[in-house]
Amino acid sequence: MPVYEYACANCGARTERLLAHRDAADPGPCPACAGALVRRFSRVGVKLQGWGFSATDGMVADRPGRGSFREVQQRAERISDGG
Repeated sequence: MPVYEYACANCGARTERLLAHRDAADPGPCPACAGALVRRFSRVGVKLQGWGFSATDGMVADRPGRGSFREVQQRAERISDGG
């Protein structure tokens, strides 16, 4: 279940709730003043993996000594598999 962030429309207090997606629209009253809570949108952690992302983009054979495309591709696949 995801953690949702809310702010009170009356007092501005912020709170977090661990709710199922189906319950996210109705989080209940504000714990500080019993006012209505409004959902806030915040940043989330994302890890991008695979060819073309930071772990592999420096291996492109645009400079001498980087190897053939096949070698670079195999190396990138090893990195994306965690090894």
